[in-house]
Order: sequence, then structure tokens, then C-alpha cells
Amino acid sequence: MKRVFIPAIAAIIVLSSCKKDTITPSEYDSSKKAELSVEFDNIAGSADLLLNTGNYTNASGESFKVTKLKYYVSNFKLTNINGTEYTVPQDSCYFLIDESDEATHEPVLRIPEGEYRSVTFTLGVDSLRNTKDISQRTGVLDPTGVGSDMYWSWNSGYIFLKMEGTSPASMMGDFMYHIGLFGGMSAPTINNIKTITLDLTARGTPKIKTGKSTNIHLMVDILKLFNGSTNFSIADHSMVMVDPFSTTIASNYVSMFRHDHTEN
Repeated sequence: MKRVFIPAIAAIIVLSSCKKDTITPSEYDSSKKAELSVEFDNIAGSADLLLNTGNYTNASGESFKVTKLKYYVSNFKLTNINGTEYTVPQDSCYFLIDESDEATHEPVLRIPEGEYRSVTFTLGVDSLRNTKDISQRTGVLDPTGVGSDMYWSWNSGYIFLKMEGTSPASMMGDFMYHIGLFGGMSAPTINNIKTITLDLTARGTPKIKTGKSTNIHLMVDILKLFNGSTNFSIADHSMVMVDPFSTTIASNYVSMFRHDHTEN
């Protein structure tokens, strides 16, 4: 569910609803598991991300449109308020977020009951899974199915993030960022797998309890791709794939994610 602008009165209602849960620690049963949804809400600055029609401007003052945005998130781990860490079983922990398919925007995890202070996940596909037999790469990782658009068959590896679009700043009229590489044989010095940890305490901790619905809502700002830790322009870098500059973009996309609020 897209949610970028919230009027003042509505914001009060939303924030109130985020704090309505009064479950006490003694009511949790860590031997039981319940669902937690993690929503990835793609935006561009303060605007909703609209494929093909939205006009945006990066830090270099270049206007652009986005025609495609896909990325893998995987290997989720949550830390309880008492410091206990829970790692979601890896075989059920790979998700492909596709801006063109709203059904993919809200992966659901099953985790032990409790209150959690942080979430950690990988942007990309870890090196071990990249090299496993094809029989162990199913669902969104199937390079002959759903994952075909996110796999370099010639390079035997997954594309972690793919963003494409058009811009008058590009000599070709368009731009293409296909960022992958896990330090394998094809590019042993380039490892663009990134681990992202988000503190959940400032904007509402998720309280996981059997029989109730809980969601952590993350904003994903694609403008940060251009100016996370390093600014770069479309004019200078309109096409980046298996290239040393991919490490700059990978370092930038760590900054795209922030926790907006929690719905308990």
C-alpha cells in the first residue's frame, strides 16, 4: 500500500493506531510463530514512484523517468528488545520486489512472538545461493522463470538491483543500472552484496503475536541511488553493469531504506 503524503490529522490517527498495542512481555510465547509483513514502499524523494509517467530530478539536477525497478531482499534477521536474534530460515527468505507488481511489495515472514527493535536484511543474493545447484534456486530465484529477468546467464549470477529509465541527460536517451556481482570468479574484487540494518525503536516496534496482524512500513528512496554516499550523474554514468563503478552504486543503495512506521 503506497503511503507518502499523510495530512496532519490523518498522521495523528496513524501514529495512534501504531501505538495501540498494550501486550505485556509475559503474554508472548517465543515457542509460537506469527506473521510479520515488511512493506517496501518505493518513492523518489517526497513523491511516490510512478513507472513511466513520474518525472524526477536527481542531485545533479538531471530529470529522469523510471521505467523499471526490481531488487532482491533476502536473509532477514530480527533482534528482540531483549537482544535475542532470530534468523528467518534461508530457504523461505528470498523475495523479489518489483515496482510493477504490487503483490510483491509486502513479503511476509514467520517469526517467534515478541517485540523487536531492529530488522536486518541483505540487498541481493548471497554468494552461497548464487552458486548452489539450480534445483535449490526455485521461486523468485528460478533463472528460467520469475528470476529470468534478474539473472546473467552469461555471467552465472543474479542481478541484485535493476533500475532502468529515460533521461535527456543521457546521450542515448536512456539509462540502465544492473547491479550484481558477489566476488565470484568473473569479478573477484567486486562484491556488491549489502547488509542493511534498520532501527525500529524510533518509529514503532513491531509486537508479534499469534492471531494479530503486524506490518513494518519501509520507504525506499530511489533518489539515494544517485546521491547516497557519493553523488554521480546520469550524463557520466548512463549504463552500469559488470563495471568497477557498480561498487559506487551499491554503496549508495544502502541509503535508500528507512523505517517509516509500524502498524500493530
